[in-house]
Amino acid sequence: MGKFEDSVYDLIVETSTNLPGDVRRAVAAGRALEDKATRSGLALATITQNIGMAELQVSPICQDTGMPTFVIHTPVGVNQLEMKRDIQSAIVRATRDGKLRPNSVDSLTGANSGDNLGEGTPVIHFEQWEEEHIDIRLILKGGGCENKNIQYSLPAELEGLGKAGRDLDGIRKCILHAVYQAQGQGCSAGFIGVGVGGDRTSGYELAKKQLLRKVDDTNPIPELRQLEDYIMENANKLGIGTMGFGGEVTLLGCKVGAMNRLPASFFVSVAYNCWAFRRQGVLIDAGTGEIREWLYERGFGISAGAGAAETSLDMKTGGAGESGVPGVHPAAGESADTASGAREIRLTTPISEEDIRRLRVGDVVILSGELHTGRDALHKHLIDHESPVDLNGAVIYHCGPVMLKDEEGWHVTAAGPTTSIREEPYQGDIIKKFGIRAVIGKGGMGARTLQALQDHGGVYLNAIGGAAQYYAECIKKVDGVDFLEFGIPEAMWHLTIDGFAAIVTMDSHGNSLHADVEKDSAGKLALLRETVFK
Repeated sequence: MGKFEDSVYDLIVETSTNLPGDVRRAVAAGRALEDKATRSGLALATITQNIGMAELQVSPICQDTGMPTFVIHTPVGVNQLEMKRDIQSAIVRATRDGKLRPNSVDSLTGANSGDNLGEGTPVIHFEQWEEEHIDIRLILKGGGCENKNIQYSLPAELEGLGKAGRDLDGIRKCILHAVYQAQGQGCSAGFIGVGVGGDRTSGYELAKKQLLRKVDDTNPIPELRQLEDYIMENANKLGIGTMGFGGEVTLLGCKVGAMNRLPASFFVSVAYNCWAFRRQGVLIDAGTGEIREWLYERGFGISAGAGAAETSLDMKTGGAGESGVPGVHPAAGESADTASGAREIRLTTPISEEDIRRLRVGDVVILSGELHTGRDALHKHLIDHESPVDLNGAVIYHCGPVMLKDEEGWHVTAAGPTTSIREEPYQGDIIKKFGIRAVIGKGGMGARTLQALQDHGGVYLNAIGGAAQYYAECIKKVDGVDFLEFGIPEAMWHLTIDGFAAIVTMDSHGNSLHADVEKDSAGKLALLRETVFK
């Protein structure tokens, strides 16, 4: 199969950069249900713009290109060892070309392999079948949504829903709770695959395989079809909304499968996937290795929603100035009301405490100047060490970018936010120690960080998860890098930005949109218990 490696490479590039048509239509349908002037409406518009940018530039939709997971059916007699070697070569090539971020990390040493190869990476599942061609499905599921996977062992007591028994009602409760517990940390609005039964391992595998189904398919099992419809209707009553901002659209797809189990075990496993639902598949000629057919509709020319560029988070409406208001171009620190009703405030780093104290939850901040990326490894390091750069008045961006290097130096090719809650054990202390004024990420943070923002004068800015191309365009220069030994995603990148837009969701006055939305959705979950499960 002389063309097999090239075919796998093409599959990887397509999966990373071009959302399939069924996913785009689901995003468009969700966007149509949301008021475009709300925070969730603006987020969906930004998501739509990012989808188009990634397709046009053939660059990763999201900077977290996830764990490449292949499910492969082969005819009897095909050499799977040779196929595995070709898949690994294609992975290395795609990583070198910036279509995949180097994501394979040694669990004992913390060392990044740099090429996405390592023990257990990539994941490859082979199965034989009696067809003459090869069927390869690939899913790129990022760590943010992977962390929101959850498994239940029934019977169980669930927050807000009470007892979940070993029956369909219990299964419904588990799935609703899975959506509730994800909040905005899994980059909602999302898609879920559910596996009912099996053991702890096979249940999760079944849940992930449900994500390979098409969004608009019909479950052939009546009970599961009704269950999927029920979840789609009621999950969107929770009011979590896109990015956890509150809103009408929390879930874009639900697929459920079932398998037999042991009498003593009853597992419900939920695989949560973000809106950047990157999966694709091909049929390959077993003789030549060439692609014969794409298994999911390719997204070329399929809009995820009209007019995205006119209503996205940057507020650049037609005929308007930089603020989104005709004729208004506020200077740094000045504000203007946007067409959405939100205040837009432009700030340049380093930022003063006075400017930070002026901000309130709901404000849109447009940042320029320098920011510094920092994820898990850096936060752990900074607790016990000094920073290589002055962070007083600075902005820390929870981001692991996709980077390429040429003769001119480093370049950012994708740079969306990572889930911030992982840094909760460190963030408050680091804000206090270094005088950081703003933290950018997604999904919000907890009570310790909120208290530090209040005590020391800081804000949390929620960027749009998965919008890696949208934010990469705001990065004008790579000023330098420290701790490259941590690996590209975990290094501390120093970046010059212009026009970087994010929403204040935790301010210096003790207010947290994330806490408010979680409280509101908990009330709606309890209401469902009273009205539906009574």
